[in-house]
Order: sequence, then structure tokens, then C-alpha cells
Amino acid sequence: MFHKEGHKIIAITFIIIAALGVSVNHWIQIEWLRVSLLLVLLVLLVLILQFFRNPNRNFTPNTQQVLSPVDGKVVVIEEVFEKEYFNEKRLQISVFMSPLNVHVTRYPVAGDVVYSKYHPGKYLVAWHPKSSEENERTTVVVNSPEFGDVLHRQIAGAMARRIVNYAEEGQTVDQTADSGFIKFGSRVDVFLPLDAKVQVSLNDKVKGGLSILATR
Repeated sequence: MFHKEGHKIIAITFIIIAALGVSVNHWIQIEWLRVSLLLVLLVLLVLILQFFRNPNRNFTPNTQQVLSPVDGKVVVIEEVFEKEYFNEKRLQISVFMSPLNVHVTRYPVAGDVVYSKYHPGKYLVAWHPKSSEENERTTVVVNSPEFGDVLHRQIAGAMARRIVNYAEEGQTVDQTADSGFIKFGSRVDVFLPLDAKVQVSLNDKVKGGLSILATR
């Protein structure tokens, strides 16, 4: 199953690779070279399919938990001063996604969307300390009855050039529902109340909509 954001890219990629494959098979007479080029084209197609995959998962929403919005590795757990929305200290948990991870972004909590904003910006590597403030990004805040306002921020990486954000202010959203999609490598920051109980450690591998980041 593939995410809707990848349908057009997958179709175009398939047509281009099929055309190139036919040309290589017809014009390249050297056997080892022809096979090598065909294998390279196949690998490129598989990588594109891998990136846009959207596997079926059995989610179990829980209002007492903040779930990871994305697949990836936990790279930051720290208290920071969040100045775009809260203007106060919050607990930040950041998950880095490689190009091989599933890139669907899911709502970490259920509630009402009270803030949603897109910011154009740079394309620093996603683990750069300033990427959260200077890169292309979207900021979404969901007001949860249990955790209050929970902010999650999609951040473009060095490879990413487009962030898709589905959140609109005034919406009521379900935990684990699609919040957006980031194309080709990125990171998501989650900002929580300081009294949230963290359930992950640095370098943990997490799954979007399944892994618990924090509880009450």
C-alpha cells in the first residue's frame, strides 16, 4: 500500500524507468554493462516504492499516551524554550527519519487543532541544532484534554524539498490519523508539558502511531 502523496511520483518514475530499461536493453550490447544498468534502474524503482509505502497498522489510540508521530530514531530528549507558540519551556522529543523510513506523519494525540502554520526556510541536515528554527517546516498544535497543547513540527532535511501538512485550525482530529507527509528525509519534533513522563530513550527506534513517547 502506498501513500497518496506518492501516487504521481511513482507513476512518473515507473514510466521513466521502463523507458530507460527498454533503451538499455535495446542499445547496450555489452552483457555485463546492460545487466548492471538494468539492476541500477530496478534499485531506484524499489527505493521510490519503499519511501512512499504506507503499511497497514493496527493502532490502539490511548488518551493517556503521546504516540510517536513518525517512524525513525529518537535523537533529542531535552527541556528547551519553545518560542514560536508557547514562549516557555517545554519537553522536546525529536525523531529523525532516514529516506528508508515510512514518512507518514500522524497526530500524536487527539483533540482540536488550535494552530497550524507553514514556514519556508533552509535545508540544513535534519539533525542540525538550528534545523528546528531555520529549515522549511510546519508547526501544528493540538489541544488534548489530557496533555493540554501538544505541538509537533515537521522539519525538512537536506534532501527534502516539500512538506505536506493536512492540519487546519478548528479541526477535531483523531490520534494516529494522517497529519502530513515529508518527502525524502526529515525529522519531527514533539513539544510536551514538562511533567510528561518520557517512555523512550535516546537512539530508540520508534514506529509512528505505535510507539509511546510519553504518558501522564
